[in-house]
Amino acid sequence: MKSNEEMIKALRELIQIDSVAVIGESEQYPYGEKSALALEKALKLCESLGMKTVNRDGIIGWAEAGEGEEIVGILGHMDVVPAGEGWNYPPYELTEVDDRLYGRGVVDDKGPTAASIFAVADLLEENVPLKRRIRIIFGQSEETGNWPDMEWYREHEEVPVFGFTPDADFPAIYGEKGIVCMDLSIPVEKLQLESIEGGDASNVVPAWCRAIVNGKAYETTGKAAHASTPEDGESAISKMMEELSAIVPNDPLVAFYQKYVGKCVHGEQMGCALQDDKSGLLTMNVGTIRIKDGVLKVEIDVRNPVSFSSDEVTVPVKKAAEEFGFHFEVTENTAPIYMDKNGTVIQSLLEVYREATGDLSEPEVIGGGTYARAMDNIVAFGPMMPGRELTEHMPNEYILKEDLILVRKIYREAIRKLVNL
Repeated sequence: MKSNEEMIKALRELIQIDSVAVIGESEQYPYGEKSALALEKALKLCESLGMKTVNRDGIIGWAEAGEGEEIVGILGHMDVVPAGEGWNYPPYELTEVDDRLYGRGVVDDKGPTAASIFAVADLLEENVPLKRRIRIIFGQSEETGNWPDMEWYREHEEVPVFGFTPDADFPAIYGEKGIVCMDLSIPVEKLQLESIEGGDASNVVPAWCRAIVNGKAYETTGKAAHASTPEDGESAISKMMEELSAIVPNDPLVAFYQKYVGKCVHGEQMGCALQDDKSGLLTMNVGTIRIKDGVLKVEIDVRNPVSFSSDEVTVPVKKAAEEFGFHFEVTENTAPIYMDKNGTVIQSLLEVYREATGDLSEPEVIGGGTYARAMDNIVAFGPMMPGRELTEHMPNEYILKEDLILVRKIYREAIRKLVNL
């Protein structure tokens, strides 16, 4: 069996690639040159560990092991969100400090994908017969919210009968909220602001914002967090809007923000503070503000509870935006998913997790969006242990070394169980 240090060495090489996806960068690199490089690195790793690998012209890649007519799928992704500001360690280096492994992607999603690769390698070394093939499918655009890689895969490749994506939390995830992303835009000549920019991505709570008003520069800082858990962060854009409300209260952007967003993260001021017993509260994150080509654009990320339609979000936001002269556009509208938590796949994964940890926690519904939405019968499973600090999309993203090692063991046994169901 390959050592855990070999796994960490392989992860280090993946982390060194700043694979932020750029969809449509070129025909040769459909998601950007760095994402293509990360995919090729992952495939070479799998090949060195005895797996068959396929790269479909950079659109999608996969590695396979075992025999059988059906496949169990493991859906990981090689792209990451931008590093952003506020790091104490180099984001594109794997840094080990006090049993923590730091680096962009160690949690989301290169770390758990590497654990999956080595889990499959472990099973190959055991040389035991498996009823199904194991296929690790490597996406490159998960963080963009648009998944042309997985869409292409569904249309052209063999689809797994079931499987998991190592891109969320333990013990297991049986539902995900809907995701609605919206752009608001307005010509800069209608603003009183000379310039403004803030945030790194729509699905990240903005940790910085800078503006110029009447020749004076303003800057605010916050705390990054995943857009699905904005209460864990602190929006620098919200801070900026509050500060500017005392200077240019009638500016359309400032007035809109203060009336309909403020410091709320659940849509309270927007009139869409939806909630249900299955998945909890709606979350709303204003992720970025930019001026480009004479137009100011605001990106908003909303995760709506599984019991509600996207119209119950888009209608009030559109009305509020148009009140202040903004053009409104929906850029992503992904329906929620909700599975039977007593189904065979989830219960099989729960059994493995509980045996490895002794933790009897129940499966959950989350606000994050994972590749579990990309294909039927795919479940989000790990890598985060209950009670751990959530650091994906944040500065100083890290995973405990002991957790990554345990994740490898859990995935090995989970794959063994799924291929023999």
